[in-house]
Amino acid sequence: MKKLLVFWLAVLAAPSARASFLSGDALDTMADIIAIAVLFIVPAVVIVLFWIVHVLPEKIAHKRHHPQLEGITTLCLLSLVFGGLLWPLAWLWAYTKPIGYRVAYGTDKSDEYFDEMAEKHRSGSLLREEARHLREELEAMEARGSLPPRLRGLKDELEQLRAEMRAEEEAKASKAA
Repeated sequence: MKKLLVFWLAVLAAPSARASFLSGDALDTMADIIAIAVLFIVPAVVIVLFWIVHVLPEKIAHKRHHPQLEGITTLCLLSLVFGGLLWPLAWLWAYTKPIGYRVAYGTDKSDEYFDEMAEKHRSGSLLREEARHLREELEAMEARGSLPPRLRGLKDELEQLRAEMRAEEEAKASKAA
């Protein structure tokens, strides 16, 4: 009996429950703020995220020096128009090696890659291994007959660097002997 009496006293002494910590005008103001956020801010964030995700294949192709970057960029933009349906194709294209392009042009790198390497060479930040690899790639392109004049100039510069390195090594070897 005593337990029942304590229970009823606890039930009657309990404060009334509320669904919100706000009331009156504060509740209306908070509802207005949330409605504005849902109507304007959330769609803007969703559109920006949609855009960022759809230009990822383009950024990946640029980073990997894909020779067909312009095509991938176009496919990304078309994917935006068609609601994202073409985006997986752009993603796959950005990660594939263009075998037919290599057969036709002798390389699977974009012209930007060679421009960047030439700039690194001229600034002196091109490593020997990178220079050797670049020279071999340019020689392979020249053997196929598809070397543009500006890349011939870069190849000649790399040959000159190679000759200078050999002369330095021979000078060191003669001093050591």
